[in-house]
This record gives sequence, C-alpha cells and structure tokens, in this order.
Amino acid sequence: MKRPFHRVLAGVAMVTGVALALSSCGFGPKNAADSDTTINFLAPVYSDGATGTKALWEGIVAEFEKQNPGISVTVQMESWNSINDVVRTKLQSQSTTPDILNIDAYAGFASDGLLYPATEIVSAPVLADIQPVFAQNAALNGTQYALPLFASTRTLFYNTELFERAGIARPPKNWAELTDAAKKIQALGGGVSGYGLPLGSEEAQGETSIWTFGAGGSWADGDRITVDTPQNLEGVRAMRDLIDAGATQPNPGATDRKDVINAFIQGKIGMIEGLPPTIAQILAKNPGLRYATAPSPTKTGSPVTLGVADHLMAFKKDGAKAESIKKFLDYFYSAAVYANFVQHEGFIPITHSAATALAEDPVTKAFAATLPVARFYPSNNPKWAAAQGAIRQQMGTIGQGADPAQVLRRIQEAAN
Repeated sequence: MKRPFHRVLAGVAMVTGVALALSSCGFGPKNAADSDTTINFLAPVYSDGATGTKALWEGIVAEFEKQNPGISVTVQMESWNSINDVVRTKLQSQSTTPDILNIDAYAGFASDGLLYPATEIVSAPVLADIQPVFAQNAALNGTQYALPLFASTRTLFYNTELFERAGIARPPKNWAELTDAAKKIQALGGGVSGYGLPLGSEEAQGETSIWTFGAGGSWADGDRITVDTPQNLEGVRAMRDLIDAGATQPNPGATDRKDVINAFIQGKIGMIEGLPPTIAQILAKNPGLRYATAPSPTKTGSPVTLGVADHLMAFKKDGAKAESIKKFLDYFYSAAVYANFVQHEGFIPITHSAATALAEDPVTKAFAATLPVARFYPSNNPKWAAAQGAIRQQMGTIGQGADPAQVLRRIQEAAN
C-alpha cells in the first residue's frame, strides 16, 4: 500500500536536545559491524510486496556493495506508524543514531547541529541535478541539509466524458472558469458533482493551500505564521463561493480527500485536485475512466500548486563516515538507479536527469510540470503545527455558513 506524505510529529526533532548517552539498543556500539565504512540506514516503508520499498532498497544496496566492496550498508525498515517512535529512541545515543535517515522533517536536527550539510554528503553534480524549488525547501538559514527523496504535488484531474457531456471545451485555468465548468457538470444531474472540495479533518490544509496559494497567499512570512491575510481570505472566499454555487459534492466540510478521489474514480465528480498515486488508483479501480490532467486553476490563471517532499539526511556524529555516505548517496542519485526507485514507488522525481529518463512515465507526464511552481507548508516554523491543526478543525465550517474572515482569525489566534 502506498503511504501518503505525512507530517512527522514535532517530537521527533525535539529529542535531539537530549544528550547522546551510551545505549545498548538499535544499531549497537561502534565495533567491526559499525566501522567507518559501515552505513546504518533507517527508512520507512512506502509500498509493500515483492517489488515494494524493502525489495527496492535491498537491490540498490546489493549492487552498490558489489561496486564498492569496501563499504557495507545495513538497512532497517519501519512502518510509518512506528518510525517516529524508533527515531526518538535511536537519537538518544550516538551509537544507535542512524547514519542516514529517510523521513520528512529535518529542520530540528539541522538546527541542533546534528546533520552534515548536503555539500558534504553528495557531489556537486548531484546537488545541481535537484530541482531548485525542492533544494530550497531542504535548506535552513541558507544551508541545504537534506536531500529531497521524491515529491508529491497536486494537479487538476478532470473527467473528459463529463466535460464533453456538459459542453466544456477545455480545462479551466482560473477560478471563474472552474466555477463555470463545475456548475455545468453539476447540472448534468444523476448524482454527479462538479468539483470535489475536501475540507474534512483528514487534510483540509492541503486543499485550502491550493486555493490560498492560488490567490498569491502564503502561510508564513519569515518567522511569522501569516494566516489572516487579504490574499488567504480571497482564496478561502473563492472556496466558499464554489460551495454557495452548489457546484461541489454535498457537505464539503465533512469530506476527506480519499472520499473525493474515490468518487472521481467512480465517475461521480467532474474535477478534483489529485496526487501522483491517484493515477495508479484509477488504473487499479477503473481503468476505463476517461480523464486528463491540467495545471491547478488559480485566481489569475498563473500556475502554482502545493508541494510536499520527504528527505534523506545524514547524521555527522564523529564525522568519520562522510566519505562512505557520499559514495552511497551519489550512487543512489545516479539517473538510472534513482529513476527506477521513484518509478516503482509512484511519485515524482526531483532530479532533472530522472525526469528526463522518466519522460514517458504516466506520473512524470502528469506532474513534472508542477515542480517548478510548487510551494510548501512552512514546516520549519514551530508554530505551523498549531496552525495546521486549526485549519483541519476550522476550515470545513465555511461549508456550514461560517464567515471566511472569522475562520481565518480563529486559525491565526491558534497559531499565535
């Protein structure tokens, strides 16, 4: 099963303030099994089965060790349900701290001085190959500490059969066109909804961000969380207008993302903001669905979208493993190796070379153009967790008559 991108619990990073005392758990004390040429790698499971994440890493490690006989890599796989607790435990001792960690949050580790700068763990050509917007999102105070693993962005999925029936010639580029198209599809009847607007508690911040970013808004300005702004209000009001026009599914405030994706796959919704795994879900559940993708509509039609990335990071500890880590990560990010990994996991490559190699892959075709215009949650800001939680709790109330301006004020108060 594919794991959707999550936000890691803030407590994972907080344990880095604890003194790294000796411990007998985890990878164990430094000995022949943990020499300067032994890399301990902690990674989550994104997909199961014979060709899933575990098998992919095992194949990568086997070939790397064959080409680099003096270096060994030990991979420990954990589920996303348990990896946060495992990280908390391991970081309490230098002997059990992994050399490489695959997770999303890196800023707390970087600010505590625990990570190598990216320039010390991959070569310059690898750094130059990473899409700039994702490299910037992996940096803290101007220094890149993490390496994006792969990306998830959003793009508009639309049902071409419903478009034809409603007389819509092309996908909408701006909100006015989106509302017009959604109303025409809604008028077809038969239980069909124009636009799937998921403002339930699962991920209201995701859908909301697409609209606020589309109005030129943002959730942060420097170290300040900025929820209650004119631009964000314009985006939330646009969602409310779509609801008031009767052009969405019933009760958007109680609808989660998975609900609108499933309804779209069943042919019951004309348009949704989908993710890379949506393509595989359609293929598995309704391969005959007639659909296409287009850039997310915005206020002016200028493309922008929500981006999320998980990361690789390396703990420097005594600094002795930098050379071994660099060889392994350079190998992993080589075009053929990295492209194969991303393709099997069903996400978007974040390197130029892999995007070229996967140019004909359905996911890359649909989503590669979204990478340069992706914008991110301010996950490096410690107050974002409170703001995000408040968005999940509050945003759905606009579908029940709540004033968008009041909703944003309440969310801002929760973040202050």
